[in-house]
Amino acid sequence: MPRVGLSPDGVVDAAITIVDAEGPAALTLSAVAAQAGVATPSLYKHVRNLAELRRLITLRVVQELTERLGDAVLGRSGDDAVRAIMRAYRSYVVDHPARYAAMDQAPDPEPRLEAASDRLLGIILAALRAYELDGSDLVHAARALRSSAHGFAILEASGGFGLPEDLETSYELLITMVTGGLRR
Repeated sequence: MPRVGLSPDGVVDAAITIVDAEGPAALTLSAVAAQAGVATPSLYKHVRNLAELRRLITLRVVQELTERLGDAVLGRSGDDAVRAIMRAYRSYVVDHPARYAAMDQAPDPEPRLEAASDRLLGIILAALRAYELDGSDLVHAARALRSSAHGFAILEASGGFGLPEDLETSYELLITMVTGGLRR
C-alpha cells in the first residue's frame, strides 16, 4: 500500500528538491527515496523507473514555464508580449537553473507532455500572431524566439558571460533585435 502522503506528485517534488540542490546528475531513485523518507522499492508504486521520473520532471518544468509565460503575457500584444515572454523565460531559467537543465529539450512523445508543450507553444504563437505571421514564417519566428531566450538564459545561468558589461543591457538589446526582426 502506498505511503500516506506519497504520490506521483510527491515523488516529483522530492526529485526536484534534489535537482535544485545538487543538480540533475544527483537524481537517482535511491536519493529520491531518501528525500521522501521511504525505501527505494516504495517509489515503484508511483513511478515505473528513473526514465519516467525524468519525464515527469520535464512535464513539471514545462507546466511551470507555461504558467510563468502565460502570466507574463496576459493583456499584452506585439512587442510588449514578446518582451514579456523573453523576460519571463529568462527569469524562470535563472531562478531554476538545475531544474531547467534537468528538462529534456526533445522528449519522447507522451500525451500529457505533448499537451503541456502545446499550451506553452500556444502562448508563444499567440504573441507572434500580432506580427501577421502564419505558416512556416510563424514556426521560424517561434524557433528564433525560443532559441534567443533559451540560449541567453542558459549562458547566464551557467556563468557563461565573463565580460563585465551589464547583462540587463545585453538582454534588452537581444529583445530589441528579436522584436525588430519580427517587424520586418
